[in-house]
Amino acid sequence: MPKKQFAIIGLGRFGSSVATFLSQMGYEVLAIDEDEERVQDVANTVTHAVSADSTDEEAMRALGVRNFDVVVVAIGQDIQASILTTLILKDLGVPKLIVKAQNELHGKVLNKIGADKVVFPERDMGLRVAHHLISPNILEHIELSTDYSIVELRVPASMIGKNLKQLDVRAKYGCNVLAIKRGNDMNVAPSADQAITEEDILVIVGRNEQLTKLEQAYA
Repeated sequence: MPKKQFAIIGLGRFGSSVATFLSQMGYEVLAIDEDEERVQDVANTVTHAVSADSTDEEAMRALGVRNFDVVVVAIGQDIQASILTTLILKDLGVPKLIVKAQNELHGKVLNKIGADKVVFPERDMGLRVAHHLISPNILEHIELSTDYSIVELRVPASMIGKNLKQLDVRAKYGCNVLAIKRGNDMNVAPSADQAITEEDILVIVGRNEQLTKLEQAYA
């Protein structure tokens, strides 16, 4: 199965962190910004980096942005450009559009004009959004340190009915299941014969590179 392709528009701190992380994970990334200097900063990291005006429909069409699986609009302070870019991309038929909002009002407008997901950089750091792009089953990603993180994994279909011993997350990925959340209940340090159900959420801790392998396996 071919890997997802991402286009990131706007290469400030948020956009460049998303673009860099996805590239490091082996995904094809097109990075776009009007600022030539910002484009050069990520040029050696991503698959393609282009200086272009995202509010120019013909420029976006020429770059083939609609052929990417996911487009992230991470434009900084220019709310008008963010909204116009979102409208253009929806018209071009982008399959999934994720847009960074400056505030709640901006977010409401983006939702109304068709953004599939609106993120607030103060609440959703670039890396967390990037993790979610790789695996929609990851509900939360919390960095404990530069090396370790905790993730909340929505149980994929392939896990249902198996117990923790059968899944053997520790042997396969070097990660540990800290707890299983089921509705309002939290089962801390679950036993190895604990069967997994459809409504479960696994709370898992591990080294970042090991968690990334886990996320990609259940993407």
